[in-house]
Amino acid sequence: MTASAPTILATSAGYLPHPRLRFGFGPMMALAVQLAAERDARTGGTPRICNIGTASGDDKGFQRDMEEAAREAGYELHHLSLFSLPNVEDIEGYLRGFDVLWVNGGSVVNLLAVWRAHGLPEILHRLWQEGVVLAGISAGSICWFEGGVTDSFGPQLAPVTNGLGFLPGANGVHMDSEESRRPLLHQLVADGTLGPALCTDDGTGLLFRGTELVEAVSEVDDARVTRIERAADGGAVESELPVRRLR
Repeated sequence: MTASAPTILATSAGYLPHPRLRFGFGPMMALAVQLAAERDARTGGTPRICNIGTASGDDKGFQRDMEEAAREAGYELHHLSLFSLPNVEDIEGYLRGFDVLWVNGGSVVNLLAVWRAHGLPEILHRLWQEGVVLAGISAGSICWFEGGVTDSFGPQLAPVTNGLGFLPGANGVHMDSEESRRPLLHQLVADGTLGPALCTDDGTGLLFRGTELVEAVSEVDDARVTRIERAADGGAVESELPVRRLR
């Protein structure tokens, strides 16, 4: 399956409580799969997802939890691991075989460094242009933008300004669950360290076709998506965007 246009789903979402598993996949992951336009005859139509867990050091326990969630949801899920060495010889060829590339959370700073060491930015850009859906949560959301704020350097949030830049401006994640993110983003946008920032509460996501924001979506009730821009007086102003509730 490939999307009809270059597609990114950048989120603070994707995992929901499950009665038997550590988590389940909900409407946000279903949307990532639905964004692919054609069924993949090679797997009898089963959606194929590749989890890229670089930001969490390719944690094997979390990989197993993702496999369980995928089994329950009816998806076929595999992993690209880069620690301690790539688990496949031809990374680009391997990733091209999937419908959705899902990037997990963790350290966006480490993710960017390791990806660059292995040539992932160029590979992912080509696959994005070919219609493979790029998606992810937290670090797996910030990475597609020019920058954002992160706790990758330590307990205090700090700016990251060397994102992949597939999408313009900055990205804020977990805005309703980590109070210190909003004031720091306001400061960094106001002083020009970061460009305009699109920000997601937990449970929400941003859907892009090419570099244009198509819509904001949510898999939970009463969550917000906002935009922070530099104001004419040199400060920052925040506005709320309409959000479509996924079912």
